[in-house]
Amino acid sequence: MTTDDGAAVAKYEELNKNLEKVEQLSQRLVEIMAKHSPVRPELAAPNQDVFTNAATAYWAEMVDNPSKVLEQQMEFWGKSVKHFVEAQHMLAQGKLEAPEDPTPTDRRFANPLWQSNPYFNFIKQQYMLNAEAIRNAVDSIEDLPSKERARLKYFSDQIVDMMAPTNFLGTNPDALEKAVETEGKSLIAGLENLIRDLEANNGELIVKLADENAFELGKNVATTPGKVVFRNRMMELLQYAPTTDQVHEIPLVIFPPWINKYYILDLKEKNSLIKWLVDQGYTVFVVSWVNPDRSFANVSLEDYIEEGYLVAMDEVKKLTKQKQLNVVGYCIAGTTLNLTLSLLKKRGDKSIKSATFFTTLTDFADQGEFTPFLQDDFVDGIEEEADEEGILRSFIMQRTFSFLRSNDLIYGPAIRSYMMGEAPPAFDLLYWNGDGSGLPGVMVVQYLRKLCQQNQFVDEGIEMFGEKLHISDVTLPICAVTCETDHIARWKDCYRGFQQTKSKNRTFIVSESGHIAGIVNPPSKKKYGHYTNKDLNLSADEWIEKAEYTEGSWWPRWDTWLSSQSGKMIPAREPGDSDHPPLEDAPGSYVKIQATR
Repeated sequence: MTTDDGAAVAKYEELNKNLEKVEQLSQRLVEIMAKHSPVRPELAAPNQDVFTNAATAYWAEMVDNPSKVLEQQMEFWGKSVKHFVEAQHMLAQGKLEAPEDPTPTDRRFANPLWQSNPYFNFIKQQYMLNAEAIRNAVDSIEDLPSKERARLKYFSDQIVDMMAPTNFLGTNPDALEKAVETEGKSLIAGLENLIRDLEANNGELIVKLADENAFELGKNVATTPGKVVFRNRMMELLQYAPTTDQVHEIPLVIFPPWINKYYILDLKEKNSLIKWLVDQGYTVFVVSWVNPDRSFANVSLEDYIEEGYLVAMDEVKKLTKQKQLNVVGYCIAGTTLNLTLSLLKKRGDKSIKSATFFTTLTDFADQGEFTPFLQDDFVDGIEEEADEEGILRSFIMQRTFSFLRSNDLIYGPAIRSYMMGEAPPAFDLLYWNGDGSGLPGVMVVQYLRKLCQQNQFVDEGIEMFGEKLHISDVTLPICAVTCETDHIARWKDCYRGFQQTKSKNRTFIVSESGHIAGIVNPPSKKKYGHYTNKDLNLSADEWIEKAEYTEGSWWPRWDTWLSSQSGKMIPAREPGDSDHPPLEDAPGSYVKIQATR
């Protein structure tokens, strides 16, 4: 036996040993799954009527217009047979290579073997043909209500993405190559990663996107110096230490969304909006919402307004000795800020000088990509979950949002972690994304039923605090920042609601990029530009067509607008006062509370 033969045998034996370990880990995996108590089925898939109605419509089309359906089928069959014949022809010629590949570029198939190896190329091309046939069939179905069509398209796309050959070990060349290179160690590491994630979530599969051990709040994320100057059961109020000798007289209060933690606006110094605002001479306050447990089951939107917004505003006025404030609301917190402004208008309270909204929806007439999740079967399931658990648990929301970008946020990370055996990256944004919050049961049902489904705020008005609140009650100076590729709060939907305010001083901005990157876009990066247009009577399409494009971040533009609402310059304020002694350093305690499972 030669030296090379001996090395090959040793590698083969090592591979077999590692595969035995895989078997042992697989048994452990089965034990974990045997104890798993899945979430209610209504939150995992739509009512079967969605597929039944689609099938009925498809067969009705077959009866009424058989030539159209048969044409689709024959096209798919023809392409599939042609594909098979071409592959066979190459092999018959003794060429171990793939036939011509007309399929579109797809980053899932970046490995050269998808192009050069006849086995992998055949699988890839056939998958592409299958996906095209499914999508064509869905697109061709007529006589379906628009919402059912949107749901059918969404769930058929989910099936197509789930069945990609890259998601299976036997048809993923990257994973197979690494398994051979590492004598199977990558498979062991992958199974260990899978078991770790399952154990961390009581058997529920939630892919860990970032290395949690790489970050510590207050150490390398959420580091802007400040103090907790007030606390109640709903929130901690953070005041940040000044970095300028003088500051604007009117303070700024930021209300972040309570679906996630506030520190998306303070990830690290170079991209922290909070730090940047402090450096521009603003006295910045931020609300850090509590991460609710089951004892918060009966907390409502009114409680968030009363014990969150109104209390925070009152405490900041007392602390700064100012009669007016500037406020910011991000996402759901921007929606609720609009409700609060309407309430203050009804009460004749002029505490707010101006308001800014980041990616804020108020008109839910077009539910966009959330259409599949805002129909009664899904919302009924959420309501039952909230009644039973007291809260909507964070992982349910996280999973829902992730499936809107399943290849990027589910399958891609799962392949790297579970097939390749790679550790999650040390990425602050993904760390924040996984650090979610639950939602109180009463509040989430109110939000989904009254705002998202019934669209009361822009229609007949929503009853709160003995008043009927309406978007038209918002009359003070306002600025909205939306994001061009935002799939959570689409800019055109934000624009439609913004138009229905009655403010005379209105500024609307569309930033390039998405829900997070479009907002967390510091000037130093010189990355994403933005669009502006003063004519807010135009349709959304006309607005963007005639808008002026500016390179770089929108932050300086907003600073110009905000400073004009912020009064004269005065000596800088240190956090707290005699009536508000600092309770602890920022980022405080509430932000460190982990979500209830």
